Order: sequence, then structure tokens, then C-alpha cells
Amino acid sequence: MLARNATPNPEPSGGAGKDVGAFLKDAALRLRNPRTDREGPLVFGVDLGTATIVITAIDQRGLPIYWDSLPCEAIRDGVIVNFGDAVTAVRKLRAAATQVLGTEILDAATAFPPGVPSAEARACHYVLENAEITCRALVDEVSAAQALLKIRNGAIVDVGGGSTGVGIVSDGTIIALDDEPGGGHHLDLILAGALGIPVEEAERRKRESSEDYSIILRPGIERIGSSILRQIAGRPVSSLHLVGGAVRVANAASVVARFTGIPTTAYPHSELVTPFGIAMS
Repeated sequence: MLARNATPNPEPSGGAGKDVGAFLKDAALRLRNPRTDREGPLVFGVDLGTATIVITAIDQRGLPIYWDSLPCEAIRDGVIVNFGDAVTAVRKLRAAATQVLGTEILDAATAFPPGVPSAEARACHYVLENAEITCRALVDEVSAAQALLKIRNGAIVDVGGGSTGVGIVSDGTIIALDDEPGGGHHLDLILAGALGIPVEEAERRKRESSEDYSIILRPGIERIGSSILRQIAGRPVSSLHLVGGAVRVANAASVVARFTGIPTTAYPHSELVTPFGIAMS
């Protein structure tokens, strides 16, 4: 059951944000299945995530055209821990996209968690360059999410595999940005321990299963809620907007809303918000 102040399938007000739900539902269909009615040259993004690396493409109308992903553990909390594996994964995704789309990928944007030092963030730039893709933009992940969501006021909460980033938005502009360790991997550990299964299987079930694991995962989701409150630090926030594959758990928004006391919105296919937002950046 949803909490009174939790929204499962939003149509946020303000700008293109009103179409977010429809955009994400369409985007989910584009996995290795490109839209054929694209217009103009494509714009690309590469999301160097903790569990997966994702490549996305939009057209000149801003519509989702294509995406693909590969599991890769070369990135940990936004820090490149195995540069060669990250480059190899991006090269494979680039080659597959080039073949399917029939267009060469010359440049793309990429992103990093807000708390990553600038020297480490630049490593994301170098991953693309070594995969023979010019890095046209390097942005933080919360700003990338806002490029798609376009919320007017509230806080964007990007729950990644290893960290949770929070950006406070006022009049459409991010005015405060923070990041804390702890995210989806902690939820995987809780679920793996409760079910007696490997962590990798727990991650798959968390993302793909229709079963409601929110009761088991409640302590971990509340821990994320506690991180959100610390990062907000008493600032007035009217709403929370959850993005990231780590919160693709039934009733996650309800748990966060009850714990924080702040109306909370969950997005369909929330794991695609930041990857496609990167392409829009």
C-alpha cells in the first residue's frame, strides 16, 4: 500500500518534466531496439555506474532512441578502480550501438557522483577518450537527472550502487548538492542475507522481480532516508524525487516518505533517468 504522500507514477509539473513518465516508458522499450523515426543527428551519453555501464541516445527532439548496457565492476562509487575494464566495456557498447544505429559515435557526455573529487571525476572523461569517444560534457549525476526531470522545486535523490546523491532544486536550479556513501549495494547485502542467495542474485531480484521485498529491505531504505535528511540539513524541501536502479523496489517511495515526512515521487524505470539525462546534458 502506498503512503499518503508517495507518488508511484509521476507527471511532474514544469517544463518537459510533465512527460517524464511517458518518456521513461518509451525509453525502456529502446533496449537494443532503436526507434526508427528519429530526427536529426543523435546525441549520446555514457553512464559509468557501479554495477553497469550504460550508453544512451536521443534525437534532436529529445526523444529516447536507443540504449544498451553491460555489467562492469570497474567503477566503485564513481571512482575508476579498473581503467582497462571500463574502457573495454565502453568500446563494446560503442561498437554495438554503431552497428545497430548505422551511425558513428564521435562524442558523448558522461557523469560522476557529486561527492567524487575533481581528479577522480576526470578519470571518467579519460575512459571515454580511450574508447575513442570525445567527452563533450562531464557533469555530476544529480544535474544529469535534472536535465530530464526538470523539476521546479524539491530534491532529487540519486541512489547509486555505492552512494546516495541529493540535489536541492529551487525555481528549476540546483542550489545545493551533496553525496554520502551507502546505496543499492547495501540493499543487495540485506536481501542476500535474508534469502540466503548470492549478492549478484539479490541485485537481479531486487531490480527484476515483481515480488515485494520492501519489508525485508525497509531498514536499508530507511538508512537511505536518513542519509537524505542529513544531506538536506534542515533546508525546506517540498518533495523528494527518487532516481536510480537501487530504488527500483516496490514501495520504496512509501518507506522514504514515511521516514522523512516529505512527499516522495518514484519513477517508472528509474534506473534510466540519469543515463538519459546524461545524454541531454
